[in-house]
Amino acid sequence: MALAKTVLAVVAALTASTAFAETPMPEDLAWKILEIGRVIDPPKTAALYAPMQQKEPYTGVKTERDVKYGPAERHLLDVFTPETTSAARPVLIYIHGGGFVAGNKRNPGTPFYDNIMLWAVKSGFVGVNATYRLAPQSPYPAGAEDLGAVVQWVSDKIGERGGDPGRIYLVGQSAGAVHVANYVSHPEFHNVKGGGLAGAVMVSGIYDLTASPVGDAEITYFGSDPSRYAERSSLQGLLATKIPLMITSAELDPPRFVEQYELLKQASCKRAIGCAHAFMLPQHSHISEVYSINTADTRLTHEILEFVKTGK
Repeated sequence: MALAKTVLAVVAALTASTAFAETPMPEDLAWKILEIGRVIDPPKTAALYAPMQQKEPYTGVKTERDVKYGPAERHLLDVFTPETTSAARPVLIYIHGGGFVAGNKRNPGTPFYDNIMLWAVKSGFVGVNATYRLAPQSPYPAGAEDLGAVVQWVSDKIGERGGDPGRIYLVGQSAGAVHVANYVSHPEFHNVKGGGLAGAVMVSGIYDLTASPVGDAEITYFGSDPSRYAERSSLQGLLATKIPLMITSAELDPPRFVEQYELLKQASCKRAIGCAHAFMLPQHSHISEVYSINTADTRLTHEILEFVKTGK
């Protein structure tokens, strides 16, 4: 009964927000995502989106797998480039989620997250898909340190692969968004002057650990001492940075992610350089927002391209 009431409430909210108006998402798919609900369920969501995605080998795309960017076992990245190119391209680095304790840049046997790299190449970027050390073996600030090493590797090496080291965009989702936010907001992790970024995109992240009770995964990564949470949060540093920011959340995200999105969206307008580029993604869930990339549903990727084009 409780589940039924929750579904009905969500349906009412989505209907009121015109989410079921004409969109790139087929109505049957929208209902299936709604039935999954405001939860994080990769297997069920993957079953919906895997049939829509390309399968290897990828025509017109070169892939360079498991390139080392640092000494740790998980210091690995993939580079996706077009088979032919005549000019240096901007670079899109993608940082996956996984609740700080799991996840990888590529899930063998699935199209994720190659789908994001394929979209990047198709859209004029060189794509870099990176993984990082995980908690509990590697707690805070390992993620931000690893991103510093990724950005440094890209800055030093991407020119050899057709990328422009002066136009690097760092994109993270979920825990990946938290790592991106921590990297951007804490200059002590910058190995490249000014952070080395032309922009940062944070999809469904957590930015203020003091704003609501933390979960087990966050305790595993950030520690159990609440007195450290303010300094280990990214909010204040994001307000101070000069790096252009884009933030987004999904309409069917678990409530805390929506709350954190609204918190940063409102706070960012106090920045000297103006509000962050903010976008609420209709109809999507915490997982479908990125599993849908490189399908006919271009609502999120359109916003990313607009952010890259305008710098705001």
